[in-house]
Amino acid sequence: MVVRIKRIYEEPAEEDGCRVLVDRLWPRGVSKERAQLAVWLKDVAPTTGLRRWFNHEEPKWHEFRARYTAELEQNDAVSKLRELVDSHDVVTLVYGARSETENQAVVLRDYVS
Repeated sequence: MVVRIKRIYEEPAEEDGCRVLVDRLWPRGVSKERAQLAVWLKDVAPTTGLRRWFNHEEPKWHEFRARYTAELEQNDAVSKLRELVDSHDVVTLVYGARSETENQAVVLRDYVS
């Protein structure tokens, strides 16, 4: 099993395997056809309050990671993600954030791997 991450604005590729959107909000300017998703797991994304607090501010990254991990411990939607990971050779967690290193998909990849 391989869990990858990729911005939704990058072109989908065959090697992405099962593409899973892990944002609570649909990314701007991307059609469902272009996204080529297997599933949209919005409930596995950070809560609205946490997402707004973090606001993708680099100094908050380590605290965001800790808070989001705590949310995941209590989130039933994680089981659906684990099922997808267990049933596919490759799962790509797709996200809309600008930062490729400080976003919820990074936390999720580490959490389910």
